[in-house]
Amino acid sequence: MTQSHLHLFEQPDHANIDEVSGLELSDADIIDAMREIPGYIDITTTDFRTVYHLAHAHAVERMNSRMCARNLMRAPIQPLHPSTPLYRAAELFVRQGVKALPVVMGGGRVTGILTETDILERLGAESFLELLPRLLEHCDRLADCCHETATSAMMTSPAVTVTEHAGFAQIMAAFKDHGGRSTPVVDDGGRLVGLLMRKDFLAACQLDAQSLG
Repeated sequence: MTQSHLHLFEQPDHANIDEVSGLELSDADIIDAMREIPGYIDITTTDFRTVYHLAHAHAVERMNSRMCARNLMRAPIQPLHPSTPLYRAAELFVRQGVKALPVVMGGGRVTGILTETDILERLGAESFLELLPRLLEHCDRLADCCHETATSAMMTSPAVTVTEHAGFAQIMAAFKDHGGRSTPVVDDGGRLVGLLMRKDFLAACQLDAQSLG
């Protein structure tokens, strides 16, 4: 995936993935393409269009089979609970190298998600650099906030999730529906099975783009 594709995550006003995948070829498109192929081509525009759509369908199916959430997710993930205090949530973020964690209820059902941005907002800052002077000036107050604030007071609920069988289009839609960098992956019963990180998804798209090139 090239840099130009990143707008699909950030600008919902653009054509969605279904509109792009359903793009129809005009006769002029086909004739122009055939003129670029050296030699004589004994094929009608209708035949060309049929071959194109069949090839496109096979390519999409192949990409979807490789872009399954189950194959891209990180697992196991230690989630948060609604009662997890802020300081403990921060520890779990750092330990697992993530910037977002799912919040689960009894039985492992996902009820929300907590992100690094949510924590900063709770502490009244937009970035760590903005938080640092406040930490130095109001250390005790921030410490109290970290111990007294529960995850339930900061998390986004319900969380945008994907099933472990979700393919490319479903994953794209999930990342467009929320501003976080990660999406919980759940089984058919809504129970947590892993965490799909946006950077892992983009990396997989890049690998697929190179192999098709």
